[in-house]
Amino acid sequence: MKKIQLEILGLSSSQSQTGSFALVLGEKDGNRRLPIIIGMFEAQSIAIQIEKINPNRPLTHDLFKTFAEQVNVSITEILISDLKEGVFYSKIMCTDGNRDFELDARPSDAIAIGLRFGVAIYTVESVLSEAGIILSDLEDEEENEEISVKGSSTGSTKSGSSGTKESLSQTPIDELNKMLNEALEKEDYERAAKIRDEINKRN
Repeated sequence: MKKIQLEILGLSSSQSQTGSFALVLGEKDGNRRLPIIIGMFEAQSIAIQIEKINPNRPLTHDLFKTFAEQVNVSITEILISDLKEGVFYSKIMCTDGNRDFELDARPSDAIAIGLRFGVAIYTVESVLSEAGIILSDLEDEEENEEISVKGSSTGSTKSGSSGTKESLSQTPIDELNKMLNEALEKEDYERAAKIRDEINKRN
């Protein structure tokens, strides 16, 4: 079974399902895209890991990583293995040093965990052939503008983002640190990421 490596291209609010998010994966050595609709909690967990934000209390996927490390289990890769009746299936490939084993998981959970272990994400040709889409160069550019993981992880409009940046740029560093702590306490990780980026610019 030939595996195809994927990378995360973007995360944005789903236009078709309220309260859901579209996670867009891209073929690393190709031009096909694999969009997967995921829940709000999983999207948040993926977003804060991409943004390198440390929440005040561990999320479920952080707890999984800590537990795995305590029992000397490591994750080797994530595999989106199948697509049945519109539902994606995935496996978390694990090892304890003596034996290899796999755990069945939803792709959203598997990817959130995989990000925490820094492992690669793969799929197979049958999944990409059925659910993958090929974008033209123009559409690709528009996609990158709209759902870049370096921008808002929840699909905020550009005008809103620029307004936030302007206000943060005029805020004293002490106030920014206070705002960052407040955002983390409220688990508003999108705002925390923007504040953190502004603080990093000044350091």
